[in-house]
Amino acid sequence: MAITRNILRQVLLDNQKDIEQYDIFPRNYDLDTFPLLVFVGVRRSGKSFLLFQKMRQMLAEGHGWEDMLYLDFEDRRLEGFTSEDFNLVLECHQEMYGKRPMLFLDEIQNIDGWQKFARNLADRKYSVFITGSNTKMLSKEIMSDLGGRYIPVEVYPFSFTEYLDFRQVPHNQLSLSSTESKAQFMKAYGEYMVWGGLPESVNLPVKRSYLSSVFQKIYLSDIAQRNNISNPKLLQLLTKKIAESIMQPISYNRLSKILSSVAGKVSVPTVSSYVNYSEDAWLLLRLRNIASAFSEKESICKYYYIDNGLLTIQLLNIDTLLLENAVALSLFRRYGHDLDNERVYYYNGNVEVDFYVPEDELAVQASYSLADEATRGREVGALSKFPNVHPCKRRVIVTYDEEDNITDIFGTIEVIPCWKWLLKI
Repeated sequence: MAITRNILRQVLLDNQKDIEQYDIFPRNYDLDTFPLLVFVGVRRSGKSFLLFQKMRQMLAEGHGWEDMLYLDFEDRRLEGFTSEDFNLVLECHQEMYGKRPMLFLDEIQNIDGWQKFARNLADRKYSVFITGSNTKMLSKEIMSDLGGRYIPVEVYPFSFTEYLDFRQVPHNQLSLSSTESKAQFMKAYGEYMVWGGLPESVNLPVKRSYLSSVFQKIYLSDIAQRNNISNPKLLQLLTKKIAESIMQPISYNRLSKILSSVAGKVSVPTVSSYVNYSEDAWLLLRLRNIASAFSEKESICKYYYIDNGLLTIQLLNIDTLLLENAVALSLFRRYGHDLDNERVYYYNGNVEVDFYVPEDELAVQASYSLADEATRGREVGALSKFPNVHPCKRRVIVTYDEEDNITDIFGTIEVIPCWKWLLKI
């Protein structure tokens, strides 16, 4: 169906009423320092609410809807919208208000050729906020198409601190000294580790069904449909196998053999494509081995889920996997996770270290507990040898709820509970 002025006017007016009624939880993103931003993240991570946050801020400052234009390109009323219709949007707003707006364009990757319009807006000095659920929007090619005018912003599900603030759970030093407050805090910590931080799931009494529906939408729509995958069941098997392998490097070749044993012949190129598609949709985040040769840096990697809740619904009894996944996400939030991801690595050479950040010379192990002597020896031993391999100013073992300091010839290895790690990083 062709997009008409009447449809656009109705959509614009309906959106204004909806945005005014939303309960907005302000997130710690700087929305005022640059007029051209691209927000990218997994479905339901809160990208749209950042747009709503900015619009509500403008309304509170005395601006009206004549100063803003919001469209969600997942709105079914906009089915059939093409790149040729973008200028019609501006014409409708001009006819309605006679003013030049700031534009808020949600899930714009659904429209082929959107880059040309976005570049044109930048050239004409519009202020524009864009969201998308595809990491290709952060690729060098896309940013080149946009003329380097837009600043990319990665949007993750709630951090632990945001989660606690959203649920109004105190987490300052004084409250953690109180038995009752500490118990409330630890209960929230346990729930966050299992169910993650997708904003709309946080206050749901039963989260599994919601998370399952989000996961289905990601793998069926954002991955299978977008990439014309004819066998989505195979894709589901692949993502489940990667979930089982969170703590270990896994190769395309091994994934190919595993899937071929249960689903018929599955080629290595097919596996590579499916993994890349899952990364594009922000379901999986790749971690490369800093010690690998170039040829293996892409084909043998570790993978993490974008949210612990989406990992929980894949498997049973995975406390150790959830801990390492949470630590990985905390590092990606702090240091970023672009397609090249040249800031956070793992190390697998003469020793094994879960995470290494070269710019801060930070080495991190994730271990649910060090109570077992063999586990303690393995984790401490790796960090005791690692400074012989790479520069290392800080060495940390993140556990579920154990704390200690271990001294060796290179200094101190910090043993930190994950809740404390998540609050500080």
